Amino acid sequence: MKWPQAVTIKEVGPRDGLQNEKTFISTKDKVKWIDQLSRTGLSYIEVTSFVHPKWIPALADSEQVAKNISREKGVTYAALVPNQKGLEKVIESNIDEVSVFLSVSETHNKKNINKSIHDTLPILKSVIDDAKGSGKSVRGYLSTVFGCPYEGDISYGDVMKLCDELFDMGVYELSLGDTIGVATPKQVDDLLTLLLKSFPAEQFAMHFHNTRGTALANVIASLEAGVTIFDSSLGGLGGCPYAPGASGNVATDDLLYMLHKMDIHTGVDLKELHKAAAFIQERIGRPLSSHSLLVQSNKK
Repeated sequence: MKWPQAVTIKEVGPRDGLQNEKTFISTKDKVKWIDQLSRTGLSYIEVTSFVHPKWIPALADSEQVAKNISREKGVTYAALVPNQKGLEKVIESNIDEVSVFLSVSETHNKKNINKSIHDTLPILKSVIDDAKGSGKSVRGYLSTVFGCPYEGDISYGDVMKLCDELFDMGVYELSLGDTIGVATPKQVDDLLTLLLKSFPAEQFAMHFHNTRGTALANVIASLEAGVTIFDSSLGGLGGCPYAPGASGNVATDDLLYMLHKMDIHTGVDLKELHKAAAFIQERIGRPLSSHSLLVQSNKK
């Protein structure tokens, strides 16, 4: 197998990682952590979500965080946006990129967004149009691509249909989410084989949760299919408030260790990343799930 020379890592820890934490991380510490991440060589950081605080109390300070982080040249700062009100806050906060989201599972979408897929699509279209009109790039998330905690298996035909609709609306990239961490390399290969018949690999990112320990294996399957963009969360932080039992994303530090040992370039400094991981682990007050952090702790 000829591996790619380079891979892009999109750090989602400050949003997807912290959104499910019971311990509220102070605004000051969130800003400090994001500033640390900005100095690691990461080119993309999803800093927060402009969802109503009632739904995601851990990110109730989204505006303050977005307005107070230090902006490093060459880093894209993104935020999750559910509707027009969220978009207004993004524009006020000078966030670079908008992320919109939708579930392939009807039940998960209703629990996550409180709307049917049919009713969600026009809202996303409006947000995408206005965001692009304001000079923002727009990325899309498709959740529960491989399985749903309520409906079980997901039809790849349904995934294809929503990819078609979101690309037609103007998103430049779609992140395919294994929200509950059920995917296997075979499933990843099957889905990407189907999708890449119609869309270029450059338009997809993969977003794996490590609930069953298969996230890195699924990354390998994605690389073999030609995908070179991956979402990850430092330390393995994360979970989904509307997906019971889902654990964190693939850990950025574990992912980087594997990629660097495979001579795949990421542009990220693993030593600096470990410092940022130790910082947020201390603030959360419990050991995080990444193997890389465990190794670092055992060395002390």
